Amino acid sequence: MTSLRPAPRYEIINIQLAMLRRFLVTLIRRSFLLLLAVCLGCVAQSASPDLARNIERQVRSYYKIPPEIRLLVGAPSPSSEFPTYESVIVTVDNEGKKQDLAFLVSKDRSSMMRLTKFDLRKDPYAETMSKIDTSGRPTRGAKASKVVVVNFDDFECPFCSRMHQTLFPEILKEYGDRVTFIYKDYPLLEIHPWATHAAVDANCLAAQNGDAYWDFADYIHANQREVSNEKTPGARLEALDRLAMLQGQKHNLDVVKLQSCIKAQDESAVKASMKEAETIGVEATPTLFIDGEKIDGAVPVGELRAALDRALKDANLPVPEHAAAAAAPVSK
Repeated sequence: MTSLRPAPRYEIINIQLAMLRRFLVTLIRRSFLLLLAVCLGCVAQSASPDLARNIERQVRSYYKIPPEIRLLVGAPSPSSEFPTYESVIVTVDNEGKKQDLAFLVSKDRSSMMRLTKFDLRKDPYAETMSKIDTSGRPTRGAKASKVVVVNFDDFECPFCSRMHQTLFPEILKEYGDRVTFIYKDYPLLEIHPWATHAAVDANCLAAQNGDAYWDFADYIHANQREVSNEKTPGARLEALDRLAMLQGQKHNLDVVKLQSCIKAQDESAVKASMKEAETIGVEATPTLFIDGEKIDGAVPVGELRAALDRALKDANLPVPEHAAAAAAPVSK
């Protein structure tokens, strides 16, 4: 009868080494398969060369995209809503600023279309207004109306001057009892060198008195040349400070506090307003938002009235009566 003896130490070590080798081999195989899957996934991130070229040409031609802007055509993926089509994402890359455009491509690769899906449960105008911070800003017109007009303004912009003089006094006379008007800052730094300084001075006035802010805005928009005609950049800034101090004295503000604010030239609020504007699509001035509806540029007064009337009706507020336009003379 053979007796059982414990295995020698070297046999136990060999067994452990064999188990370790099997584990390592299995781990390497799994890692290789995972790496292969990742690589295949990376390859699948773009469409076939022929399809990508056809899609890129269509997109460039239709949207008039210049050659220096890169387009990346993604891989087709199944469309849950359109079974005979596949979804393709085209990424427009403009020096790092990327935008994705979604297209549908037929499975036989004979046609492509783009559909825009709207979520009717959301109000795009309300969403835009929710992104605009109007707290602490001076107001004109009705104190707390359901209809709010926000104008992103540049004190040195000639088109802003034209819009300002349309809003005040013409539009204010008609709508001032039922619409709230608010200005925010969007100085165009590249072409208007003293606009930011003017905005800071205006905000120093607004910190103490809303009427002082509006009087300063009225004067600058009506007298931009008075500032621009100063011979040097420093003289233009001094002119702005002088005009702001005159408004402070006119409205009996704390002159020492005002002077300290003007001297500090804290641009943080102006920059925050500019950043906010860019998130809602502001690219130039003037840009108005009438209860969220975007109005670009110094548009004719008739367009402003139409947008304001529409906003008032949506808010169940009365629309003012407009004087009938004078009839054009009949030509003989």
